[in-house]
Amino acid sequence: MDTRSSQAPSGSATLPQKSSDASVTAARRADSSLKAKAATLESITVASSSSKASDKDAKTAQTTPSFSGYEGERRRGVHYKARHPSESERPNDLSKTDGPRLKPGNLRIFALDHGEGRSRLKDLLPKAPIKKVSKPKPKYTAQRRKNVFIPSTLTVATLARLLNVKLAHLLNKMRRVGMEPEANYDYILNSDYAMLLVEEFGFNPIVNDEAAFDIHPLPSHPNPSALPSRPPVVTIMGHVDHGKTTLLDSLRSAAVAKGEAGGITQHIGAFSVPVVSSNGPQSITFLDTPGHAAFSAMRARGANVTDIVVLVVAADDGIMPQTKEVINLLKKEDCQVELVVAINKIDKTAADLDAVKTALMVEGIQLEELGGDVPAVPVSGLTGQGLPELVETLSAVAEVRDLRAERDGPVHGHVLESNMHKGLGSVATVLIRRGSLKAGSHIICGTTSGKVRRMTDSHGNVIQVAYPGMAVTVSGWKTLPKAGDEVLEGSESDIKKALANRMRKEESDALQQDAEAINESRRQERDARGTEGPSLLFAETASPTGPKELRLIIKADVSGSCEALEGALSGIGNHIAMSKVISTGVGEITESDIMMAKAASATVVGFSVSAPRSVQSIAAQNEVPIMMSNIIYRIMDDVRACVIDMVPKIIETKVTGEATVLQIFDIHLKGKEIMKVAGCRVANGLLERSKFARVVRGGTVVHEGSLETLRQLKRDVTEARKGTECGLTLKDFSDIRDGDTIQMYEKIEKPGVL
Repeated sequence: MDTRSSQAPSGSATLPQKSSDASVTAARRADSSLKAKAATLESITVASSSSKASDKDAKTAQTTPSFSGYEGERRRGVHYKARHPSESERPNDLSKTDGPRLKPGNLRIFALDHGEGRSRLKDLLPKAPIKKVSKPKPKYTAQRRKNVFIPSTLTVATLARLLNVKLAHLLNKMRRVGMEPEANYDYILNSDYAMLLVEEFGFNPIVNDEAAFDIHPLPSHPNPSALPSRPPVVTIMGHVDHGKTTLLDSLRSAAVAKGEAGGITQHIGAFSVPVVSSNGPQSITFLDTPGHAAFSAMRARGANVTDIVVLVVAADDGIMPQTKEVINLLKKEDCQVELVVAINKIDKTAADLDAVKTALMVEGIQLEELGGDVPAVPVSGLTGQGLPELVETLSAVAEVRDLRAERDGPVHGHVLESNMHKGLGSVATVLIRRGSLKAGSHIICGTTSGKVRRMTDSHGNVIQVAYPGMAVTVSGWKTLPKAGDEVLEGSESDIKKALANRMRKEESDALQQDAEAINESRRQERDARGTEGPSLLFAETASPTGPKELRLIIKADVSGSCEALEGALSGIGNHIAMSKVISTGVGEITESDIMMAKAASATVVGFSVSAPRSVQSIAAQNEVPIMMSNIIYRIMDDVRACVIDMVPKIIETKVTGEATVLQIFDIHLKGKEIMKVAGCRVANGLLERSKFARVVRGGTVVHEGSLETLRQLKRDVTEARKGTECGLTLKDFSDIRDGDTIQMYEKIEKPGVL
């Protein structure tokens, strides 16, 4: 290889004036195919560098194989060296050619990389004017964007996988849009947050929820004065044991109070009382709501469906907690009801009407006789005194309000109570607000529906039509409706669609609530640790610890009692032990309840229900505890006692005797063993050998254990009294010193405190 040619730049041709014989000989020995390739490459270079090449050269250039044919040799670093074509193939007079002058000699060709070769060939080719065409930027509309289907709830990590983006990128995006608290890999997003983030990444979010079809009450009538009148709905409310049920008993002449457990109303009762009136209503529908604190939800529901509230206050007891609760409930802006105060038990010797009226004024109740607008009627439910005046007052208030409602059109009502009835199945007490409920009508209530199979009034009479203001018992439900839910009428097909959407929405809402609870729990854990939370790759795998749980399965006679018990029994305890309701149901305790309790290590609570002997036997075999009572506060006390048993016991120590060490004696035993005996004087109490012992030195306990020996005058004794002297030794402790105090104490175990 010619050393002079090797110094030329890469890709250029070096043409010496005279080629040596050795070079010519080496070139001639080259492979014929190699010569052809080199000649062809040279013709490409000459043709591309000359604007007026001959037709022969142009033809040669067109038939030249592509440079990419040398891709394999170029990658292996092969360098080709060849001579130019012979003189006969070139023009005789190089000076007459239109292209650049070329000198005879060797051509040095170096392999070029793909980009460099393309750029150099492009420089040699004639440059034609290029017309630039600007491409319009694509418009990312909702139709052209990729659809991302998202569920109702999902974690941040799951959303990152759906979007096919890095988790860190998604977290940064969340922080930029103001979602700093939620920027954790395990945070559970709802559909609204997820849709916002999906749109931020340029995708089209689609939630997997169908269009919500539901049945709603009809709009209010444009001309209410043209509608027929309806009976007023009156709710009796007040504190526990203030005589509400006895007052109603006198009104309807039915001994309901005697049938109630403990004299306390356990669920809502509804009945109608005829009224002799010329202009006012012909009847009044009364609702008796429980007064016990656990039934606050039922009492609030009674106020939501009522027109007039009768606040019963005992003349000998005055304002009590539930009385204040009712007053606060009536003070709400959305509570559009009238108030009448009935001061009960005026027959008692301790009755003080003036004190009750003053207390009502303090609570913000402006009575008529004191310049206000709230009537107050003194009554006695036991003797019937003042009842006619109370009914007359209620009739006058209803007449002033001019209560009216449609009797035609689809029905709209509320479930006051529901229970299971043998032979009838699911039964609900429904208060009709608008429309007329007829036998055979299709109705929907919450997430259940049914066809009215049978209706009875408050006296047990079977009726075919129920009008506004009436409370009737309806059977024919597919499942047990919940107390407080709306009852609406519709076609069978519409009810099916609405029911499906309601069940789907209820499931979605439950997922949302679970997500919020999980997020709150994780947030509290992170706050307790004082960190931002574990990363996705290094997340802590340890399960969180929480309080011990007393799991409860509640069975009650009616759904309202289930609701009240669930609220009363949930959360009894503290951070160490707590009660938790895992299931509620209506009806007697069954074998399936026992097996569920066994699987969940739960306790079955029965309220006003029974448990067959066979079920009790199964519970005993499986060691499942059962609590049964018809008084709610007794069940609450039993549950509280069980939770207290789960709390660690409190260990207290009580010092029963003290002795001061006066001198240490060394007693030589067999085998040259020495035993140290403490000579003591009993300063306080009694030193008993059976008690625990501890050594106190300088105010610090240095040993706790028990006595090994206790002697007086070389006699073994069981106790040493105050003022006497004794000698003693301790088990596994011999470092007793002069001046130490020996205390005898006992451990007292006390139940934990909530």
